[in-house]
Amino acid sequence: MSRTSVDSRSMMADAHSSSNLVPVLFSFSELSRPSSVPLGSGSEVLIQKFLSIYGHQIDVHRKLVLQCFSEEWGQYVDLPKGFTVTERCRLRLVPLQMHITTLGNLSPASTVFFCCDMQERFRPAIKYFGDIISVGQRLLQGARILGIPVVVSEQYPKGLGSTVQEMDLTGAKLVFPKTKFSMVLPEVEAALAEIPGVRSVVLFGVETHVCIQQTALDLIGRGFEVHIVADATSSRSMMDRMFALERLARAGIIVTTSESVLLQLVADKEHPKFKEIQNIIKASAPESGLLSKSTARRTCTSVADR
Repeated sequence: MSRTSVDSRSMMADAHSSSNLVPVLFSFSELSRPSSVPLGSGSEVLIQKFLSIYGHQIDVHRKLVLQCFSEEWGQYVDLPKGFTVTERCRLRLVPLQMHITTLGNLSPASTVFFCCDMQERFRPAIKYFGDIISVGQRLLQGARILGIPVVVSEQYPKGLGSTVQEMDLTGAKLVFPKTKFSMVLPEVEAALAEIPGVRSVVLFGVETHVCIQQTALDLIGRGFEVHIVADATSSRSMMDRMFALERLARAGIIVTTSESVLLQLVADKEHPKFKEIQNIIKASAPESGLLSKSTARRTCTSVADR
């Protein structure tokens, strides 16, 4: 086949591909950026596009309204129900003043577990690493019982080793190496896109103030509700861990415990998997030093002052 015929076919394929894309001007606050979306895109696709462009500026805990510029009225109007992009248009995302309360409800059908960097080389360095391994095992076992997808990261495994042997990764949806601190990489976003209706991420592992924190912030920037399991999350420094959890809680991330997560997922004594989950938590999670006396006093004082 000649090079000319190959080039012409390539050009035809590119033209066909571009014909399925519609140019859109995306505006948020004082910012505007031209881009494109597939023909027929609806509000969910458009919101994801806004998040991919302006994710760090958008507060997902506020009520957001999509608007389209109307030539008839000469101004932006609220996007009508069932709107799809059929031609070149201008869109903007408007945050309302009202904040949305994060309720923190968990359901197996809309939840995924993220296990972050529980690797062998961290064993001697991370505070109470044995305890968070024990709790992490419970969470992975609960995920298998309830059919919840599990995504596992390993930070530079060539140098830091694989996930510790005590953690049973049987059935994990994705186990992947990374060098970026956040777990939110293209392969993870692709895996999430394959799970219909995912709304909540239960996150645990190390280190709280680095990979856990950056993963959590990236996830809420993409519209997910994040639950960090405090008794399965640690750092080399308790000060780093404490202030990271405080910062994340202020950002709207839910800081919780393994038993709370597992019982919230079954929700009812009559749940068909309740007995199996009950067997996991019959023995209490380790009473480790993750909750120091000073932290406990500060927490009690904070609650009393409200």
